[in-house]
Amino acid sequence: MSKLFASVSCLVLVYPFIVLYGLQVLPLQQIGLFFIALASLRLLFLRSQPKNNLLPILLSLVLLLIAAHALMSNESNGLRFYPVAVNAVLLFVFATSLRSETPIIERLARISDPHLPPRAVEYTRKVTVVWCLFFVINGLIALYTALFSSFQIWALYNGAVAYGLTGLLFVVELIVRRKVKWAANGSA
Repeated sequence: MSKLFASVSCLVLVYPFIVLYGLQVLPLQQIGLFFIALASLRLLFLRSQPKNNLLPILLSLVLLLIAAHALMSNESNGLRFYPVAVNAVLLFVFATSLRSETPIIERLARISDPHLPPRAVEYTRKVTVVWCLFFVINGLIALYTALFSSFQIWALYNGAVAYGLTGLLFVVELIVRRKVKWAANGSA
């Protein structure tokens, strides 16, 4: 079942390219049904997990709603808004974690280092804010491409450029985190 879940997740990652290609060769109804099936499979898998994770559940529900809307309205442009919704959901999850004692970046950092020094804890809160800003900017660009760009430009940005920018921010953050951690430990 985990291989199926991984396959479904990979297909969701290339969503913009599936939409772009799919609209060229298939009726919209088949594309809508395909994404409804993907989202439903993902939700079924997540339901069977002992610890449900809010983020993949929210993202699966959003995909299900967007695909159902496209199917019912017979309008393909609605499919463009999934990347916008993904950024909105990620912004929501990261921003709400700032109201808790441990922001999401701190939780992730504690997986590899459960005993973060106070300076690193402060840093993780700031990085969570940086990610929130990234999701705002990326979401606005995704919205712009959904409203004003061709399907090709939309797919290129949301299916490649946005992932590249996300990866770049992740790598830069890891490098800076190591420096902050070393400075906090007196090794810098």
